Amino acid sequence: MGRRSERLTARDYANLLSFRVGLRRFLRWSKERAAEVGLTSTQHQLLLAIRGHPDSRGPTIGEVADYLCTRHHSAVQLVDRVERLGLISRNRGRVRDRREVRLTLTEAGQAKLALLSGAHLEELQRMAPMINTLVDSAAGCHAAGSLH
Repeated sequence: MGRRSERLTARDYANLLSFRVGLRRFLRWSKERAAEVGLTSTQHQLLLAIRGHPDSRGPTIGEVADYLCTRHHSAVQLVDRVERLGLISRNRGRVRDRREVRLTLTEAGQAKLALLSGAHLEELQRMAPMINTLVDSAAGCHAAGSLH
């Protein structure tokens, strides 16, 4: 695991706690924002995975499963539900392999994601000082540990 585990200080544990608490609060806040627009947090994450995917054709279901840290069949069920909501569409390959299915957002999906993403970026900016403090502290501890 960690090379420094035997040299952790009380400050290291406090920083780890602060990070975990901040992360959990952000995730709870995000879940509440998604619910306000009629989505679960997982459905929101699916929309983000599709929009944030670097290939303009959209991700495959396997790629979505990786983004969501879930199994392929669970991703298929999620895609089915969100497609029924009219937020995404499946697109079959035309040239090489028609079995390949890519996912894209519909206009309604794009609109919901845009509502959520603006608020999420604002919340991350609000959290940035806390995150930066933790990163700086961890970097300082790492540099100090490498001097020994």
